[in-house]
This record gives sequence, structure tokens and C-alpha cells, in this order.
Amino acid sequence: MSNVGLSDLKARNGIDKKAIGRGIGSGCGKTSSYGHKGGKARSGRGKVKWFEGGQMPIYRRLPKRGFVSKADKSCIACINLIDLQRLCDAKIIAAGQEINLEILKNVHAVKSGACTLRLLGKGELKTPLNITVGYATDSAMKAVEAAGGKVQIA
Repeated sequence: MSNVGLSDLKARNGIDKKAIGRGIGSGCGKTSSYGHKGGKARSGRGKVKWFEGGQMPIYRRLPKRGFVSKADKSCIACINLIDLQRLCDAKIIAAGQEINLEILKNVHAVKSGACTLRLLGKGELKTPLNITVGYATDSAMKAVEAAGGKVQIA
């Protein structure tokens, strides 16, 4: 058996934590370090992390710049080439099949509330597909045509 030194001893679980609010001698008695009255002494206290003590917050001091589009982007569904290839590998869509937004909605590949479809070029497509979309990136169009399919923008 090896020698046990003082440096090898460890405290039991929870014994090294300071007891908050256990009388005056603890240093955190009576008001338990919350002070007297005011918002910080009340139950449910707390503030949002951007609160600046009542001064005008930075998000209101700084000028608003740039363009913010009012168009609703939640109705645009984006699908990548890798997602189409996974659907082909899982035999959900067949090679040479006409792919459009309604078909992708039916197989739950895009959101049901989508009104337009965008084809993006992430991944690789090996199956020839005929795809009808509202928008397609150049890399996506080249990849589909390289696989033997075609992209039609409606």
C-alpha cells in the first residue's frame, strides 16, 4: 500500500460549498446579499442580458443601416443536390422522374407551406433527373446536366 499524504485527501460531495444565508456570521445572512428593497431584492428578479442600468441601450443608440427585405422568405424552400441524391438512393424518387415542388412536398422533403423551390449546388448528383424549380444556382445546373438530367426554371 502506498503512503497517503494530505494532498491526496478530497472533500466529500457538497461539503466544500459555502452555505448562503445561514445567519449573520456567514457573511450572507439576513438579506442574503440581496440588499434592502428594490428590483434586485424581489422574487423573480433578474434582467435581460442587454439591460444597461436604465441608460439608453446600445441597440437604440446606434443608427439603423442597410436594407431589410420585407419579402416573406419563409415560403421559399431550398433543396441541395445531396438531398435529391439521398431521395434517389432511398428509392423515394426514380431516375428520370420529373421533380417539382409538389412531388417534394408529397415525400416531405420540403415544408408543406413552401410556394417556390430553389435548387442549390451542395453535394453531388449521380442520377439523371428532370427538375422544375423557381431558381437554381449555376453550379447546381451544371451538376444536374453532367448527371444526364435537365433543370427547367419556371
